Amino acid sequence: MKNLSVINYQNAASRLGVPVAAIRTVAEVESAGSGLLPDGRPKILFERHVFLRQLSTAGIKTDGWPGDLVNKQPGGYNGGVAEHERLERAAKIHRASALQSCSWGAFQLMGYHWRRLGYPSLQDFINAMYRGDAAHLDAFVRFILADNGLLKALRALDWPEFARRYNGPGYAANQYDKKMAAAFKKYSENR
Repeated sequence: MKNLSVINYQNAASRLGVPVAAIRTVAEVESAGSGLLPDGRPKILFERHVFLRQLSTAGIKTDGWPGDLVNKQPGGYNGGVAEHERLERAAKIHRASALQSCSWGAFQLMGYHWRRLGYPSLQDFINAMYRGDAAHLDAFVRFILADNGLLKALRALDWPEFARRYNGPGYAANQYDKKMAAAFKKYSENR
């Protein structure tokens, strides 16, 4: 990620007990370069199927809303700035549910993880996502520390297991594990 310094990577690696190359690997494969849009807002993906679940949990009726906002099926992505437009529309229905229904920043962490990651409030998590890539890396470290299986896989450099746990069972379709193995080799050789 172009906005991170060597110190950022070293601090993250130290906190997780992994080589710096492992952090650079995940950052390269998961971040697509930066967690920010050209206008400075964080990259997001609004997850309509998660919004359906969040609304139900909040006791809000889920019938009658546009299918690009509330749907049993994932997808409907428009990408970039258009995802923020979807978020704004969803926030008019229920703000907290909408914010928790997005994956945020360079590492695409779901908003509903805010408490698990140790943020005092959902708004504190959102504010961090607006601060940029260093804050995204901090959130990623928190996410890994909160999941022993992910931490163990990362420390073992077990890319298939890490990719499965991080991206879900469909990770192989995008070859995340192979991309991570290749990136790790590159960063290990270029010390």
